Amino acid sequence: MFGTTTARDLATRLDANADDYVLIDTRPAESYDSWRVRGAENVPFGPTETLSDDQRERVSELSNGDEILTICGKGATSARFASELDASGFENVAVVTGGMREWNELYETAVVETGTEDLLITQFQRRAKGCLSYLVGSKRAGEAVIVDPTRHTDQYITAAAEHGMEITDVLDTHVHADHISGGRDLAARLDVPYRLGERATERDLDYGFEPLADGETLSVGTIDLETLAAPGHTTEMVAYRVGDEAVLTGDSLFLDSVGRTELEFGEEGAETGARMQYETLHDTLLELPEELTVLPGHVTVENDGSYANAAPGDLVAASLDDVQSRLDLAALDEESFVERMVENVPKKPDNYETVIAINRGVETVGSATEATTLETGANNCAA
Repeated sequence: MFGTTTARDLATRLDANADDYVLIDTRPAESYDSWRVRGAENVPFGPTETLSDDQRERVSELSNGDEILTICGKGATSARFASELDASGFENVAVVTGGMREWNELYETAVVETGTEDLLITQFQRRAKGCLSYLVGSKRAGEAVIVDPTRHTDQYITAAAEHGMEITDVLDTHVHADHISGGRDLAARLDVPYRLGERATERDLDYGFEPLADGETLSVGTIDLETLAAPGHTTEMVAYRVGDEAVLTGDSLFLDSVGRTELEFGEEGAETGARMQYETLHDTLLELPEELTVLPGHVTVENDGSYANAAPGDLVAASLDDVQSRLDLAALDEESFVERMVENVPKKPDNYETVIAINRGVETVGSATEATTLETGANNCAA
């Protein structure tokens, strides 16, 4: 009889670099190629298939006597595959329950080191998608704000409570295209203001929010968050400067790139967005003190499941000076920058038009299962 394991247990073994198992992904090759768990091997297997001699031989070569873990989209097909392996005499076989959907909902946290005793910044990392969100709080005041929360909102409430803090505001940097924001839901649960940059009034949102103007400051105890208009990825994009310690850049600036510009503007308007992005980069973000810690809205997760600039659980951050020095886009003149942004357009996030519509409030998502399906896949928000 085959066993089961959880996505969290798989993550623990992966982070420990365990070498006593093989992970076999049974999804079609195109799904595996676009997004997978690091180290997974692909043996496509359909829901009505039986184990073929070639598949049996392939699994035997891959496992070489080690434990066999199987994974698929939801856990059903991989369970059938595990059953077939078990019936064929393979020992020590287990299925990852919930499959890639469960993997897509794992989070890690990291604490940002600062020189301000009163300040607490916690980074939440959505492991499979690379979405990053933040708790910014004052220890003395016992207050905190949440920035760019995902729809899994319990973790923010729990984290604030663990630090003896009350969440007083919920902020988004922009209308997201790759995942469903938890901002409105979290604010409603806690009966606190939900805030966006003031230009969000131009996005035809079907809900109310508290607008933040360029230069407007929000105080959390003794901690000031200054709103910085940062259009480019979207018209209403803002960054939040946290005193003299950090800047939460959303999708305006990552550690290795900037936000792509055609998800809101469309292919025909990508150039307009690119010029906005150039101005934001050079006239706003790179004019900030170079020692500020850049805390982006995403980390790049490669197709093979690895992080581009960190490892899960490690802080995704760098000084502004470091980011600028390794960002080749920063050295381009405006015309070259715009050309690069417009011509090198990566694959769009899965279901991005529907996700944007949900985050604008003009469409709804019927269930958590539907939301998970919409969000499955890498974020692809970087240029």
